[in-house]
Amino acid sequence: MPMLATLSEAIPWEAFRSLIEQGYSDERRSNAGCKRTDPIILFMMLVLQQLLNPSDEELKSQVNDRRSFEDFVGLGVMNTIPDATTIAFFRERVRKTGVILESLERFEGHLRSQGLEASGWQIVNASLVSVPKQRNSREENYAIKDGAIPEKWLDKTSLLHQRDADARWVKKIGISHFGYKNPLCQES
Repeated sequence: MPMLATLSEAIPWEAFRSLIEQGYSDERRSNAGCKRTDPIILFMMLVLQQLLNPSDEELKSQVNDRRSFEDFVGLGVMNTIPDATTIAFFRERVRKTGVILESLERFEGHLRSQGLEASGWQIVNASLVSVPKQRNSREENYAIKDGAIPEKWLDKTSLLHQRDADARWVKKIGISHFGYKNPLCQES
């Protein structure tokens, strides 16, 4: 599944509305001009900017040019794409009110709860492959960490077949696991 589709399914975007609305009050002086862009769409564009690091102008162009970006932010072919100035004004407004940091922290929390991790240019699905736990002595663990095979294992070839010197302990969402990380990088 493409990265943006995974992200769309993993994040409850409407949960951000009340927070984003605090920093994006409608200050229209008249009803003339374009309608206000949905703040969730603008927030999703800021998330894309955080992940992919394009300029405001490049972000507008990418959303206009790439169907996956257009679908991600919820704009159809006939919709008007927010321009670079609108994106910049929105970012500045939510930054001044302090809701952007809280929103991005909440976004990262949703990612972590789904076992995902944001890493520039990609979303990493940090799944784990478990293996049977080993009961190694301290000396054996020191040798393994140094990249060597413990001496006891060299004498008994059966131990070499039974032991996994590459598996490691890792914590995911506060729970310890023994095995391998199986990162599935999904680039946009």
